[in-house]
Amino acid sequence: MGKCKACIWGYLRISLLVGFISVNNSPWTDYSAYSYFQIVTMCDLVMILFFYIIHIFRIYRKLTCVSWPLAEFLHYLIGTILLLIASIVAASKSYNLTGLVAGATFGFLATILCVLSIWSSYKVSCITQSTDASV
Repeated sequence: MGKCKACIWGYLRISLLVGFISVNNSPWTDYSAYSYFQIVTMCDLVMILFFYIIHIFRIYRKLTCVSWPLAEFLHYLIGTILLLIASIVAASKSYNLTGLVAGATFGFLATILCVLSIWSSYKVSCITQSTDASV
């Protein structure tokens, strides 16, 4: 795993956690909007930790039946879309409450970091495949 990818994962986990805590500790004006935001952030955080553990312990070498670059790409793609929707909904329902605005802001930051992670994941898998093909 590259140094850049680990750095993005670290910032992504922190921004998701701060967004979750900000929304959790604020007075809610719309229960469904913020519970959706919390569910999306926690599911995304759990999946990021799952892929992080897969890379740290190099489990992908033992489980060759799974295309890990494709699984990671699809996870980030779906997670990014859901996080963008949740952040837009949270921002539109925040009514200038500082904690909710902060949560939505960190949700948008996490969305940008997810896009960067998709780009780095795709870039690494394409470079790896083209290098393997030339050997």
